[in-house]
Order: sequence, then structure tokens, then C-alpha cells
Amino acid sequence: MIEKIIKPALFAALVFGLIQLPIARAASPGASSNLFPDPVVATGKGFEIKRSQVDEAYLDYSASEAAKGSGIPESARVMVRSNLLNQLVVDRILLQMATPDEKTATQKMVDDAINSERTNSPATFDARVRATGMTLEQVRNRAVEQQLCRRVLVRETTNGITVSDAEVKKFYDDNPTAFEVPERVHVAHILVSTLDPITQAPLPPDQKKEKEKLAKDLKQRAEKGEDFAKLVKQYSDDPGSKDKGGEYTFAKNHQMVPEFESAAFTLKVNQISDPVETRYGYHIIKLIEKLPPKKEQFADASEKIHDYLVGQQANKGMEAYIEKLKSKSDVKILDDGASDKPASAPATK
Repeated sequence: MIEKIIKPALFAALVFGLIQLPIARAASPGASSNLFPDPVVATGKGFEIKRSQVDEAYLDYSASEAAKGSGIPESARVMVRSNLLNQLVVDRILLQMATPDEKTATQKMVDDAINSERTNSPATFDARVRATGMTLEQVRNRAVEQQLCRRVLVRETTNGITVSDAEVKKFYDDNPTAFEVPERVHVAHILVSTLDPITQAPLPPDQKKEKEKLAKDLKQRAEKGEDFAKLVKQYSDDPGSKDKGGEYTFAKNHQMVPEFESAAFTLKVNQISDPVETRYGYHIIKLIEKLPPKKEQFADASEKIHDYLVGQQANKGMEAYIEKLKSKSDVKILDDGASDKPASAPATK
């Protein structure tokens, strides 16, 4: 089933999901002093990249990988730093190509995401901003830059690509199994998180015990007839679903963590589960309906197929486009970014 084809317009959901790609930042005060040299490692028309910016991008990327439970092998450090430098260069070029309308639209999108996050959970939002080490304005500006890069890249690489209705229909006919929709469940849930909202580390045992007690209490209140959606809105720690009544629809294909999936498929309609523990915390799950297997109709799938085929064609020419972009911008790599000596450390012989 092509339920998760990524459309060409890749605009992420929430503001903290926007802050992931490396964007060249201003050099830190004093970084270019004689004691702590911060050499320029790449230049192009209208911009330059300094070593400290590569260092910062590398630290961001390392932290992101660590959060996913993986690290950067020693053998890959040179390649990663070189790739990050290349990404920083391309980002600077793309930002210069953004139109006023694109800037306005992207700023609105990010502001809407920020306002939504702040409204849903003000305390958690403020804590997450502090955890970035940046001010809210810096977080916003970085998110705007990243989304502008994506928007311009999509515009440039998909411009002129056409996919006919016949090609879309042929893909649908040639890939019947891709549109088989398996049995699914439609559930609502309340998440009582057992992770620290800032560090995402597990809470200590005494605090976890309090969370378990809360989860059991919420299960009892729901069974006694309290409005489940209101309980979700008031208590759930899942920002991705709390504004939608805690609802998800999914199949048995590992979209959810195993404990959650297993419990959801064993429930009867309108039944409310005991607290289900996962690595995220305790879930109280209510089964709304079971949806039998079906085949996705062409009318429902056609737009996703069209976007998928456009994306395929764009990806084929992506590498050549990037190289052409760098050539037109007169990019010069003065240092490939491979050195792992931070700009804040004195050079050694």
C-alpha cells in the first residue's frame, strides 16, 4: 500500500521536527580570534562557511543520531563532516534563491506550528526551546531557513516535470499489491509519559510509580463514562494525537510499538484497555472500530501516485542539479571539513 508516499512538498509537521537539517549559523563571538582560529572552509557568491559552523552541524547531527540509539563510527566521521559541509553550502545557495512569496508562506507555516505547539503544551514547549540552547527567535529563524531550503529545492527540481494520467493509471494497474489495505484498527489513546519531557530519559522509579497510578485512575474514570476525548485533551502526553482525540488508525505492520499494537488488536469495540506499558510510558487504549481489508481505489490513490512519480523523476537528476547549482555559485571548498579539530581549540603541530 502506498499510504506513506512522500509528496514533493516536504513541509514537516511540528516546529521541533523542522529543526533538523544543518543550516549555517553566524560564527560564535570570539571564534575568529588569533588564539582560537576559525578559518573559512568554503565560499560562494554572497556567502562563506566557517569551520565552527561545520563543527556545530556535526555536533547537532551526532546528538540526533545518539537520540535514535546509534552513533557515528570513527571510520565515517570524515565522510559525515564532508557531507555536512556540502549541505551547508547548498543551503546557503537555496536561501538566496527564495522568492518573497516563498519567504512569507514559510514564515506563516512555521509561526502556525509554533503557536500550535505553545497552545497544546506551554510548559513543555518552553522547556524544549531551552533545551536547544537557543532563544525562541533563533529556533523560529532556523526552522524558517530549513523549510525555505526544502521549498526552493522542490520548486527547482520538480519544475517542468510532467506525469500523464495514463502513467499514473499504469502504475496503479502494474502494482496491485501496493494498494492492498490490510485489516486496521481505529483507536483513541491517552499517553501518560514516563520520560523526562526535556531529556527524554526514563523517570526515576518513584515518579514512574506515580505515573502508573495516574494511568490506572484514568482507565477507571473512562470506564465510568467520562468523555474519553476530554481526558485525552487534559492528560495525554502525546502531542501528535491529543488535539485529535488521541486517535490513530493503523495496521499490523509495525507502525506502532509492539506492545501498543498487540493490545489494540485484542480489544473489542468500545473496550478500554488496562494501562499498556511501552518505552514511552503508559497507554490507555480505546478501540473505536475495526476496519476490514480492502483495496485502495484508484481515485483515492491517484494524487499520491502522481506525486511519487514526480519525485522519482526529480531524484534522478538531483545530483547533477546540485553540482550545477554549486558551479553557478562559484563554490570553492578551501577545506573539505574532514578535520575533526574543533574551531574552538588551538591548532597543534
